[in-house]
Amino acid sequence: MTTRTLPPMLSLWRADGQSGLLRAAVLVVLGTALMALSAKIQVPFYPVPMTLQSGVVLLIGGAYGWRLGGLTMLAYIAEGLAGLPVFAGPVAGPAYLAGPTAGYLVGFVVSAALMGLAVERGWTRSLAEMAVAVAVASLIPFVTGVAWLAVLVGPAAAIDVGLVPFIPAAILKGALAGLLLAKIDGFAQRRDA
Repeated sequence: MTTRTLPPMLSLWRADGQSGLLRAAVLVVLGTALMALSAKIQVPFYPVPMTLQSGVVLLIGGAYGWRLGGLTMLAYIAEGLAGLPVFAGPVAGPAYLAGPTAGYLVGFVVSAALMGLAVERGWTRSLAEMAVAVAVASLIPFVTGVAWLAVLVGPAAAIDVGLVPFIPAAILKGALAGLLLAKIDGFAQRRDA
């Protein structure tokens, strides 16, 4: 049985009451800014660009915990819906969520929350558990993304263009995010000791 632990960022920056709300607001703003930056660093692919976002989603979810990680992804999507240029494409607004990347964006919310839950349950302390958490959390945006892409271009094309080319990069980004997250969590644990 695993016990709940405090997510690394909440452990490193302890706060309660109104200072806890301020901490949450600052972390959400920093997280959405990091997501926007990771969206702009991309390798062109059709119809979905390859970005650093999936690794950053894992990192934010794991560092912030399931609640704040999921909330950060919702805030990121809300910023894009409001017209801020935070997504991978050059435009934003409600129409963007009808495009080919919409399913991946929705999957980011679940992915961040799932990674945060894994960290809160102590899965960063075991390489095997961390690998499982990263693999499952990495898979979620592909499931939602390819499902939505299949509506637009058909199932076979969605798998061919929205999944297969991204598998090697997803493995690399997941491994890097997992290693970085384990280091951040280890630092937070040592500081708490």
